[in-house]
Amino acid sequence: MNSPTPVAISYNRNNFSDILLLELYKALLKPRMIEEKMLILLRQGKISKWFSGIGQEAVAVGATLALQEEEYILPLHRNLGVFTARGLPLDRLFAQWQGKKMGYTQGRDRSFHFGTNEHRLVGMISHLGPQLSVGDGIALANKLTDEPNVTLAFSGDGATSEGEFHEALNVAAVWQLPIIFLVENNGYGLSTPNKEQYRCEHLADKGIGYGIDAYQVDGNNILDVYETIYQVAEEIRRKPRPILIEAITFRMRGHEEASGTKYVHNELMETWQKKDPVVNFEQFLLQEQVLNERIIESIRTRIKEEIDQALAIVAEAEIPTADPEKELAEVYFPFEMEVTAPQTPTVSQKRFVDAIADALRQSMERHANLILMGQDIADYGGVFKITEGLLTQFGAERVRNTPLCESAIVGTAIGLSIKGYKSMVEMQFADFVSCAFNQIVNYLAKLHWRWGQQADVVIRMPTGGNTQAGPFHSQSNEAWFFHVPGLKIVYPSNPYDAKGLLNAAIEEPNPVLYFEHKYLYRSLTDEIPDDYYTCEIGKARLAMQGEDLTIVSYGLGVHWAKQWMEKRTDATADIIDLCTLLPWDKEAVKKSVEKTGKVLVVHEDTLTGGIGAEIAAWIGEHCFYCLDAPVMREASLDTPVPFTAVLEQQFLPFERIGQRIEQLLKF
Repeated sequence: MNSPTPVAISYNRNNFSDILLLELYKALLKPRMIEEKMLILLRQGKISKWFSGIGQEAVAVGATLALQEEEYILPLHRNLGVFTARGLPLDRLFAQWQGKKMGYTQGRDRSFHFGTNEHRLVGMISHLGPQLSVGDGIALANKLTDEPNVTLAFSGDGATSEGEFHEALNVAAVWQLPIIFLVENNGYGLSTPNKEQYRCEHLADKGIGYGIDAYQVDGNNILDVYETIYQVAEEIRRKPRPILIEAITFRMRGHEEASGTKYVHNELMETWQKKDPVVNFEQFLLQEQVLNERIIESIRTRIKEEIDQALAIVAEAEIPTADPEKELAEVYFPFEMEVTAPQTPTVSQKRFVDAIADALRQSMERHANLILMGQDIADYGGVFKITEGLLTQFGAERVRNTPLCESAIVGTAIGLSIKGYKSMVEMQFADFVSCAFNQIVNYLAKLHWRWGQQADVVIRMPTGGNTQAGPFHSQSNEAWFFHVPGLKIVYPSNPYDAKGLLNAAIEEPNPVLYFEHKYLYRSLTDEIPDDYYTCEIGKARLAMQGEDLTIVSYGLGVHWAKQWMEKRTDATADIIDLCTLLPWDKEAVKKSVEKTGKVLVVHEDTLTGGIGAEIAAWIGEHCFYCLDAPVMREASLDTPVPFTAVLEQQFLPFERIGQRIEQLLKF
């Protein structure tokens, strides 16, 4: 090897020992050598896709080694150095990229789309930004338990344009969470240069708007990255608060290999080539006489042997078996619910709204790790006053007012779950859940199936019309989520089930969307047990028994069906209250259809694409032999929900339900 040459990066050794400098060098070189091997395997077709971090390794490695091993990191797809610096076994890591069974997602996902609590890592999903809010949740858990730990969440420069970035920073600032937001500014969002991404001069300037400290570092200078993260982390452990760090760096290859780098000017590429973080640090250590040719060769040989040995193992590793039963079984975290009966016979008259409040209070008493979050739920008690009094009883740490950022709060709930907490998120209205759609359907719902992590989150959804609240406070949107594997959907129609099912949902270690009809809040009263009890999720209830007709419904639709059948003296009906929509009780429906031979499926949601369509199709497929008439549906009009009473009543299906019953009975 030639004598050391001048370096293009200005390193400041400070008090770094030779041992630490060598550790940093080995950790920096390892992901580079792995990447060089993976690019060969990509051309050979042994891996399907690759997001290169060549040129950015100093950010991932420096940040990871600056933190303590018990502190969580939420990396992105260009942060191989995070995973190698945390010591993940290379055979499992390589198996992940090749879709082998021994990979972290058993072939279900690729790249770094996984987590491992053993190594305190939570990987990304392809929708950039959600990991930042999940980091908030992990940081909140640390704060709640007084753990002096820092959480570090990576973001790319492009993702700073995403709403999730702003929500996550705002929540962290308001709650003073111990988290570092580390933005890797590599100049491009795929091919879009930063001048087309934002107008501020530096991304670190964004910290000012949230009232948080922000710093900028040379992302190719591993000593600068390490020293900055180390010092900032020490500060945060002493005084918990969020800090934003912008690391200026550059990726030397395409966004992913297929995209290439033709959009980058040659002069810019050449400039950054001279700032290669591996080459420059190696030259610096040669100058400092920490390295010599023999040591470099020895380190490279050991890393190459480790890579080759791991690849040899993976070459012989088993590919996943295509087993539908296994795939379906692992959509949810395994949980056998034991229904809890009330301990005493004492009952009280309670409105629907009181039953929900009762469940929240008793679940908070039962689960010390349960956190409630939502807009205005603390002092104000929520817009429907369901959480009134809980702040006084349980305190502000467990009953938390949130900023108006639904997506970040769901992400925070996911982070809490990763740290062993339960959480209940109250959407002020079910309509507003659209702002959190990505977190729910892409992160929360898929968490267990991807890497075995339970998602212990309940989202309460005040839903439905008949209240003259117009198109943005009256929607029935349960069908939006009915199509999403990994979620459970509960929709009670009466006070008894409202309390029992909410308690059960909170016990459940899987994500549950709990729909509660606003019209029923104060219009429905029943005698229910005072004690804590649960109802079985996935079990339907026979709300009325009859012989001539089966009506399948849920929520307010159950009461509409009962009103119509109570008027009739010439026919009786089984009215099945589904109670749970996902999974729904197919056996209860089948048993009734076999008895009556005629079926009407009713729901308040609009007709097209509603849950009734799936139920009707299932009945047609599995109960055709016992049908005496076509399976019929009735639902709301296929329009947005109107405001004025006369228009809303036309929109809702109540009158049409009576007509449909008459039509069906004539067959």
